[in-house]
Amino acid sequence: MTILIHFLLSLGSVFGFCSIFKIPRKAIFPCMVIGACGWAMFKYVVLILGLSNVLGCLFGALVVAVLSEACARIFKDASTIFVLPGILPLVPGAGMYYTMRALIAGDYASTMSLGTQTIFMAGAIAVAILIVTSLFRVGMVIRGTLSPREFRR
Repeated sequence: MTILIHFLLSLGSVFGFCSIFKIPRKAIFPCMVIGACGWAMFKYVVLILGLSNVLGCLFGALVVAVLSEACARIFKDASTIFVLPGILPLVPGAGMYYTMRALIAGDYASTMSLGTQTIFMAGAIAVAILIVTSLFRVGMVIRGTLSPREFRR
Protein backbone atom coordinates (compact mmCIF):
# COMPACT_ATOMS: atom_id res chain seq x y z
CA MET A 1 0.00 0.00 0.00
CA THR A 2 2.81 2.41 0.85
CA ILE A 3 4.54 1.78 -2.49
CA LEU A 4 1.29 2.55 -4.34
CA ILE A 5 0.93 5.86 -2.48
CA HIS A 6 4.53 6.77 -3.30
CA PHE A 7 3.90 5.84 -6.95
CA LEU A 8 0.84 8.09 -7.17
CA LEU A 9 2.48 11.03 -5.42
CA SER A 10 5.58 10.81 -7.58
CA LEU A 11 3.39 11.03 -10.69
CA GLY A 12 2.49 14.56 -9.60
CA SER A 13 6.04 15.56 -8.79
CA VAL A 14 7.31 14.40 -12.18
CA PHE A 15 4.46 16.31 -13.84
CA GLY A 16 5.78 19.44 -12.12
CA PHE A 17 9.28 18.77 -13.43
CA CYS A 18 7.86 18.22 -16.93
CA SER A 19 6.17 21.62 -16.83
CA ILE A 20 9.35 23.32 -15.56
CA PHE A 21 11.46 21.75 -18.33
CA LYS A 22 8.81 22.33 -21.01
CA ILE A 23 8.67 18.68 -22.05
CA PRO A 24 6.61 18.10 -25.24
CA ARG A 25 2.99 17.17 -24.52
CA LYS A 26 3.23 13.73 -26.09
CA ALA A 27 6.04 12.82 -23.68
CA ILE A 28 4.56 14.11 -20.41
CA PHE A 29 2.56 11.01 -19.46
CA PRO A 30 5.40 8.57 -20.29
CA CYS A 31 7.78 10.76 -18.26
CA MET A 32 5.39 10.68 -15.33
CA VAL A 33 5.13 6.89 -15.44
CA ILE A 34 8.90 6.48 -15.83
CA GLY A 35 9.64 8.72 -12.85
CA ALA A 36 6.97 7.06 -10.73
CA CYS A 37 8.33 3.59 -11.57
CA GLY A 38 11.85 4.68 -10.65
CA TRP A 39 10.70 6.12 -7.34
CA ALA A 40 8.56 3.06 -6.59
CA MET A 41 11.59 0.83 -7.23
CA PHE A 42 13.68 2.99 -4.90
CA LYS A 43 11.07 2.69 -2.16
CA TYR A 44 10.66 -1.05 -2.76
CA VAL A 45 14.40 -1.66 -2.41
CA VAL A 46 14.70 0.53 0.70
CA LEU A 47 11.44 -0.26 2.52
CA ILE A 48 10.57 -3.83 1.51
CA LEU A 49 13.99 -5.36 0.84
CA GLY A 50 15.68 -3.30 3.57
CA LEU A 51 18.73 -2.40 1.48
CA SER A 52 20.59 0.91 1.55
CA ASN A 53 19.55 4.17 -0.10
CA VAL A 54 22.51 3.86 -2.46
CA LEU A 55 21.28 0.53 -3.83
CA GLY A 56 17.77 1.96 -3.98
CA CYS A 57 19.06 4.81 -6.15
CA LEU A 58 20.97 2.37 -8.32
CA PHE A 59 17.99 0.13 -9.01
CA GLY A 60 15.58 3.07 -9.36
CA ALA A 61 17.90 4.76 -11.85
CA LEU A 62 18.27 1.49 -13.78
CA VAL A 63 14.49 1.33 -14.14
CA VAL A 64 14.31 4.96 -15.24
CA ALA A 65 17.13 4.55 -17.76
CA VAL A 66 15.73 1.36 -19.32
CA LEU A 67 12.22 2.78 -19.61
CA SER A 68 13.58 6.06 -21.00
CA GLU A 69 15.57 4.27 -23.69
CA ALA A 70 12.52 2.19 -24.57
CA CYS A 71 10.28 5.27 -24.79
CA ALA A 72 12.91 7.04 -26.89
CA ARG A 73 12.64 4.22 -29.43
CA ILE A 74 8.84 4.08 -29.29
CA PHE A 75 8.29 7.85 -29.60
CA LYS A 76 11.33 8.37 -31.87
CA ASP A 77 12.70 11.10 -29.64
CA ALA A 78 15.82 11.72 -27.57
CA SER A 79 16.13 9.66 -24.41
CA THR A 80 17.10 12.75 -22.42
CA ILE A 81 13.53 14.00 -22.73
CA PHE A 82 12.45 10.99 -20.68
CA VAL A 83 15.48 10.59 -18.41
CA LEU A 84 15.67 14.14 -17.08
CA PRO A 85 12.26 14.49 -15.44
CA GLY A 86 12.18 10.78 -14.61
CA ILE A 87 15.42 10.80 -12.65
CA LEU A 88 14.76 13.95 -10.61
CA PRO A 89 12.73 12.27 -7.84
CA LEU A 90 15.80 10.12 -7.13
CA VAL A 91 18.24 13.01 -6.82
CA PRO A 92 19.36 13.16 -3.18
CA GLY A 93 18.40 16.77 -2.49
CA ALA A 94 17.41 16.06 1.11
CA GLY A 95 20.79 14.41 1.68
CA MET A 96 22.54 17.53 0.42
CA TYR A 97 20.41 19.70 2.69
CA TYR A 98 21.05 17.57 5.79
CA THR A 99 24.77 17.44 5.00
CA MET A 100 24.97 21.23 4.88
CA ARG A 101 22.85 21.56 8.02
CA ALA A 102 25.19 19.22 9.90
CA LEU A 103 28.21 21.14 8.61
CA ILE A 104 26.80 24.47 9.76
CA ALA A 105 25.94 22.97 13.16
CA GLY A 106 29.54 21.79 13.52
CA ASP A 107 28.64 18.08 13.63
CA TYR A 108 31.50 16.89 11.47
CA ALA A 109 30.88 13.18 12.00
CA SER A 110 27.33 13.50 10.65
CA THR A 111 28.58 15.74 7.87
CA MET A 112 31.01 13.07 6.69
CA SER A 113 28.46 10.28 7.00
CA LEU A 114 25.64 12.12 5.24
CA GLY A 115 27.94 13.65 2.64
CA THR A 116 29.44 10.29 1.73
CA GLN A 117 26.03 8.67 1.40
CA THR A 118 24.78 11.57 -0.75
CA ILE A 119 27.78 11.36 -3.07
CA PHE A 120 27.36 7.60 -3.41
CA MET A 121 23.66 8.03 -4.22
CA ALA A 122 24.46 10.57 -6.93
CA GLY A 123 27.20 8.29 -8.26
CA ALA A 124 24.81 5.32 -8.34
CA ILE A 125 22.40 7.35 -10.46
CA ALA A 126 25.17 8.32 -12.88
CA VAL A 127 26.51 4.76 -13.13
CA ALA A 128 23.05 3.30 -13.79
CA ILE A 129 22.37 5.75 -16.62
CA LEU A 130 25.85 5.16 -18.07
CA ILE A 131 25.45 1.36 -18.04
CA VAL A 132 22.01 1.33 -19.65
CA THR A 133 22.85 3.94 -22.28
CA SER A 134 26.06 2.12 -23.20
CA LEU A 135 24.29 -1.24 -23.49
CA PHE A 136 21.59 0.25 -25.70
CA ARG A 137 24.17 1.90 -27.97
CA VAL A 138 26.20 -1.32 -28.24
CA GLY A 139 22.99 -3.15 -29.11
CA MET A 140 22.30 -0.60 -31.83
CA VAL A 141 25.77 -1.18 -33.32
CA ILE A 142 25.28 -4.95 -33.23
CA ARG A 143 21.86 -4.65 -34.93
CA GLY A 144 23.34 -2.30 -37.53
CA THR A 145 21.14 0.71 -36.77
CA LEU A 146 24.16 2.71 -35.58
CA SER A 147 27.51 2.76 -37.34
CA PRO A 148 30.71 2.34 -35.29
CA ARG A 149 31.76 5.83 -36.40
CA GLU A 150 28.56 7.35 -34.93
CA PHE A 151 29.03 5.25 -31.79
CA ARG A 152 32.31 7.00 -30.97
CA ARG A 153 30.65 10.42 -30.89
